[in-house]
Amino acid sequence: MRAAVRVQGGYGQLQLAIRDIIDGALLWPLWCRLGWNDILQRYRRSLLGPLWLTASMAIMVVALGIVYAQIFKMALHDFMPFLCVGLLVWGIISSVLTEAGSLFTGAESYIKQIRLPYSVYVYRFMWSKIIIFAHNFVIYFGILIYFQIWPGSAALYAIPGFLLIVLNGALTSIYIGMVSARFRDIPQIIASIVQILFFLTPIMWKPELLGSHSVLMTFNPFYHLVEVFRAPLLGVVPSVENYVALGLISVANFILAAAFLVRFRARISYWV
Repeated sequence: MRAAVRVQGGYGQLQLAIRDIIDGALLWPLWCRLGWNDILQRYRRSLLGPLWLTASMAIMVVALGIVYAQIFKMALHDFMPFLCVGLLVWGIISSVLTEAGSLFTGAESYIKQIRLPYSVYVYRFMWSKIIIFAHNFVIYFGILIYFQIWPGSAALYAIPGFLLIVLNGALTSIYIGMVSARFRDIPQIIASIVQILFFLTPIMWKPELLGSHSVLMTFNPFYHLVEVFRAPLLGVVPSVENYVALGLISVANFILAAAFLVRFRARISYWV
């Protein structure tokens, strides 16, 4: 009898979690507005507003591109597009990892005063990241025009690559946000790890520089996340290995996010 009650309770939590995801998606006008408002608040009364994001990223791409092309003795027209796309995609990945810790704690006033699906805060979080990415992506077109590069039809592969990055970002933010709401030291630990991952992932250097050790990149999940978006924009179709690795990462993220959402969803309001 007790086992039956536990199964019923677990099934009920699963239904509530699915209902939360669907109801949150249907409230898209709300989280779209909240996500855009988050960016406006950050740059309120500034001269360029959100365009500061693009300006600062463009300066970083040009400065680092010139310096590191000299250090690695690489042609600027070859290295600059590689660095530009790498920094753009790493920007969204790293911001999701480092800021997901405040996903629920940052929305404490909403959670305690308004009854909304928790997924609304996940959609809001990812929408603001997509807007920032869209601002910065203008730099890529500038690089194409300046170096007279055309990636061809291979660039279309970047669309599913970006959607997979966004999907994994949303799934990851769910369990990072929950763990961080319970244990407030987690965001600081993740921020430190992300700094190390940046140097271990080929963003500012090419995998070929590792020589015979380039096979080590196979075991770096962030390399595959970056490559499914970067390679098409440089005119190269991602490898089957990249997609298989990303498929496994997506399945693992889905299982983790689903488990946390079903098991701990009801405790979020007590943790924030």
